[in-house]
Amino acid sequence: MIPMFQELLLQNERKIILMILDGLGDLPDPDKTALELAKTPQLDKIARKSGFGMTVPVATGITPGSGPSHLALFGYDPIEHAIGRGVLEALGIDMEVGEKDLAIRANFATIENGIITDRRAGRISTTECARLCKKLGAAITRVQDIPVEIKPAKEHRFVVKFIGADLNENLTDADPQKDNHAPVYSKAKNPSAAHTAEVVNSFIKKAAEVLKDEEKANFILMRGYSRNPNLQPMAERYGLRAVAIATYPMYRGLARLVGMKVVKTGDEVSDQVATLREHYVQYDFFFVHIKGTDKAGEDGDQQQKVKCIEQFDTVIGDVVTLKPDVLCITADHSTPAKLHAHSWHPNPFLLYSPYVFPEKKRFTERHCAVGMLGRLHAMEVMPLLLSHALKLKKYGA
Repeated sequence: MIPMFQELLLQNERKIILMILDGLGDLPDPDKTALELAKTPQLDKIARKSGFGMTVPVATGITPGSGPSHLALFGYDPIEHAIGRGVLEALGIDMEVGEKDLAIRANFATIENGIITDRRAGRISTTECARLCKKLGAAITRVQDIPVEIKPAKEHRFVVKFIGADLNENLTDADPQKDNHAPVYSKAKNPSAAHTAEVVNSFIKKAAEVLKDEEKANFILMRGYSRNPNLQPMAERYGLRAVAIATYPMYRGLARLVGMKVVKTGDEVSDQVATLREHYVQYDFFFVHIKGTDKAGEDGDQQQKVKCIEQFDTVIGDVVTLKPDVLCITADHSTPAKLHAHSWHPNPFLLYSPYVFPEKKRFTERHCAVGMLGRLHAMEVMPLLLSHALKLKKYGA
């Protein structure tokens, strides 16, 4: 935030909707991006009246994780607040994280002959994940006399929390990050984290023993070690009544971390828009997170990414009928299908309000790259949304 930012805040009833299509940014594969290929008649109508730009989540050339890229969009410096994914997942599944707790994001995985053949254990169901967590929780209640809590998240993901031991989060990931590699164990990044590494690695070995008779989920991977940073809530920072509508635990956790109210919603995009409508009177800032575009990009499935965008197009008209004062459609990061992963490429950014220069073009990466809003650091998005909602007064005489 710029100095004196909070002194510029104005209170009004204007409403802001920030819609994040996770991993939306793409590369031509072979000739066009998913946004260029998608048939989006409703989005096209909005785009012609909107301003375009591109956002850089952290810094040019840096590939961001979902945590820092969302924090930047919410206006929190992702370098100053380097937050591990564990606390985000934990908060996202309504797990309390105390000041001295250590939360860790975990995956069930498949190991064969000493090699991790599937880091997601075949993307097991959430129901199966819950069964496995119950099995682990019954067998492992403490590690080196430290209480352990294990709770399922979504699909193959779960959270492990070491309670009250003041453990150190400065560890390397116990995750090879790619299939067909041998498992790796956590290492201390500094001497004070050595004990924590021992605790974590002991848990992994105990878990592997408990799971050895499972067909798919017979090993675990751990990363994102973190503690609760107690960030300033958005109500204090921006004077906003903010609500999050997200299906995946991590993004619900990110929202809770910055003080948003997190409401229940269904898994479909249409469910999320129905939830938006249901809560529209109560709040003035709405964060709507849509996961499908990122999942398709990571799977290298551009056609599925196109389908996700086209599905989004079927509901965006309903969002506009709510008559938001500001509507922003963008991504946290790019996930090109060609790369099967997050990338360093800037993100397409659309801003719909009465106070923009209309681009009169389709919403695509190429058009955003030459848009009137230019290239923005993601940290600049919140001030831009607030100003278009007339929630900032003049700075200086």
